[in-house]
Amino acid sequence: MNYALLFFTKSIWSSMEPRSKAVDKIEGVRLQPTTSSSQYLTTASCADRKRHDSPWERESEMAATGHCVAHFMEPADSSTKCNNILGATKHTVYTPTQRYNHFCSLSMNGCQARDPRSPVGMTETRTFPSVSTPAMAMERLSSVITELGSHPPVYRSGILRLEVPIEQQIEAIDWLRGQQQFQHLPRCFFSGRSRRQRRINGYGYPSLFDYDDTSDHDSSPLSVAGFGSAVFFRHFSPFSLHDWRSIKRFLSKKCSMIRAYGAIRFDALANISSEWEAFGSFFFMIPQVEFNEFEGSSMLVTTIAWDESLSWTFGKALHALQATMTQVSCNIVKLRKEVPNTSILSSNNVPSKKVWDFGVNRALQMINKNNSNSPLIKVVLARSSIIRTSPDIDPLTWLATLQVEGENAYQFCLQPPDAPSFIGNTPEQLFHRNKFDIYSEAMAGTRARGDSKALDLQIALDLLSSSKDDKEFSIVRECIRRKLESVCTTILVEPEKTIRKLPRVQHLYARLRGRLRSQDDEFDILSSLHPTPAVCGFPTEEARLLIAETEMFDRGMYAGPVGWFGGGESEFAVGIRSALVQKGVGALIYAGTGIVEGSNSSQEWDELELKTSQTMLYPIQIPLNGI
Repeated sequence: MNYALLFFTKSIWSSMEPRSKAVDKIEGVRLQPTTSSSQYLTTASCADRKRHDSPWERESEMAATGHCVAHFMEPADSSTKCNNILGATKHTVYTPTQRYNHFCSLSMNGCQARDPRSPVGMTETRTFPSVSTPAMAMERLSSVITELGSHPPVYRSGILRLEVPIEQQIEAIDWLRGQQQFQHLPRCFFSGRSRRQRRINGYGYPSLFDYDDTSDHDSSPLSVAGFGSAVFFRHFSPFSLHDWRSIKRFLSKKCSMIRAYGAIRFDALANISSEWEAFGSFFFMIPQVEFNEFEGSSMLVTTIAWDESLSWTFGKALHALQATMTQVSCNIVKLRKEVPNTSILSSNNVPSKKVWDFGVNRALQMINKNNSNSPLIKVVLARSSIIRTSPDIDPLTWLATLQVEGENAYQFCLQPPDAPSFIGNTPEQLFHRNKFDIYSEAMAGTRARGDSKALDLQIALDLLSSSKDDKEFSIVRECIRRKLESVCTTILVEPEKTIRKLPRVQHLYARLRGRLRSQDDEFDILSSLHPTPAVCGFPTEEARLLIAETEMFDRGMYAGPVGWFGGGESEFAVGIRSALVQKGVGALIYAGTGIVEGSNSSQEWDELELKTSQTMLYPIQIPLNGI
C-alpha cells in the first residue's frame, strides 16, 4: 500500500464497564532508522496507557500493553509520460523556511514540529480551466500531476492545491460514496448550514427568529468530501497551542480553500476507549483528494504537501498522490434520501433508565446544596444507545437521509483509516471566524414541534416562559458572552433570547458576535468556548468532573468541536446529534440533556428519547419506549 499506515496493538472490544479515571500516559516519540534508508519509523510506547473497553463486543479482556507504530512506505515509481496543461491560474505565497529537527509520523504528521510558527516555504493554489464531467477533471489532474514530476518546486517545504472546476453541481457526498474502496485511507465530509433555507422552518413559514449570517460565504462550497491526507494531524495528548500552530503553518489567507478538517475530543483528560482510539485526542486532515460542491457547479481537487525536515520530500508526496489517483473512481453513486428497510436486531441504553435516575438525582443533590462546597449550577449528562441492525448501517447513506432534516444543521463524517465513522447532524455552532469577526451561538432547552401552526406556536411560548429552561439557557448565553469578552473588543448579543426552529425540535437561542483583537486569538476562542455549558455544564470544571464520575462510556468526539481551520476563516460546530458507526458491528448513538435546579429525571429521559429519535428518524424508526 503506497501510503503511511498506522498499526495498533488493539485491545479486543468487550462489554461496557464503568470507566477508569486514570489519565492516558504516552512515552516520548523517537525516530528510528529502518533497514531501508528511504523509510523512517516512529514509535511511541503505550505500555502504561490504560484504555477502557468498547461496548461493541462481549466477554473479552483488555490487552495489557500495546505499541503505536507508524511508518512511511516508499511509493512505487512512475514513468508515465505527461501532457503539458496550459491555462491554469494560480496564487502563490512564498515564505522563508528553516529546517526543523523533528520527527515524522502518520502521513507527515505536522504535530511533531518543535517550532511550528513559521509557515511552509511555498503555499500555492492552481486553478485550471473548467470541464464538463468528473472524468475529464480526473484526466486533467492526472496529467498535471505527472508533469509536476518533471518540474518539481525548488522549496524544501510547501503545500500545493490543484483544482479543476466542473460545470455541473454534483453532491459531494454522492462522489464520496463512489470511493468506497478507500477504507484504508482517512476520509472526511463536512457540510455547512444551507443558506437558502436559513429563513424557513420545517413547515415552510418564517421562524420567530430570521437567521442572518452577515459573513461572506458566496465563494465557499456547500459541502466538501475528501479522502487520503496531504497532511495528517493526530495525537493522544490534549490539543494545544503548539498543535494549532502546526496546522496553521500549512494554511494561508491567500489560499483560503486549503483547509484542515477534523474534530477534538469532548474531554482530553478522560481515558480513550478502544472504539475511539484511532481518533486520538484530536484528528485533523488536509485531504489528498477532495471534491467540492458549489451552487450550480463542482470542483475536483488534489493537494500535495511536503517537508524535507520531516523526511517527506516532494517526490515521495507526489508518488503517493499518483498511487491514490490510479484508484479514484469517477462514478457518482446517488444516495437515496429516504427510509431504508432496516430492522433493529438488538439495542441497549447506557446508562439504563434506573441508573440514569440515580445519576440525575445525585447531580440534583449537588446542585441544590448551593454552597461553597458545591458550586455546581448545571451539568449535562449524556446517554449512549447501542444498536445492531440488519442490514448493516452505511454511514454515508445514513448521513444522506439526515440531510433532509439538516437544512439548518451541519453534517459531518470523519473516519480514520480502517476505523469507525463519526457522523452527525448538529444544529449547534461553536464558532465561526471570518478574519477578525467571530460568531457564536447559545442554545438550550428542547421541545418537539407541533402538528399545526397554532400548536407549534403554543409549544414555543411554553418554552419561552419556562423558568427551568430559561435558567439553563441563561447560563449558556452568559458563559459564552464572558469568554468572548476576554479576546474581543466588542460583543453584540442579538437577540437575547428567541426560538430556533428545526424541522422536528425547537430550542431557546441567542446569536453572539464579537471583534477579535488578533486573528491569533482563534486558539483562545476554541479552547475557552469548548466545552460550552450546553454540552458540559457550569462551572465547567466541576461539571466535567461529575460527568467523568457519572457516565459509564467514553464520549469521544461526541459534544466536542467538529469543523475546519482555514487561513483567514474557520468554522466549528458542536458534535451533538451524532453517532459512531462500524460496519458489521453497529452504531453508538449519543444524546445529552442539561440538569439544573427543577429538573426531573423522567422528563430529561424523555428529552433524550426525543433527541435520539431525531438523529435516527430516517434510517431507523426507534420506539420512544424502546432502546
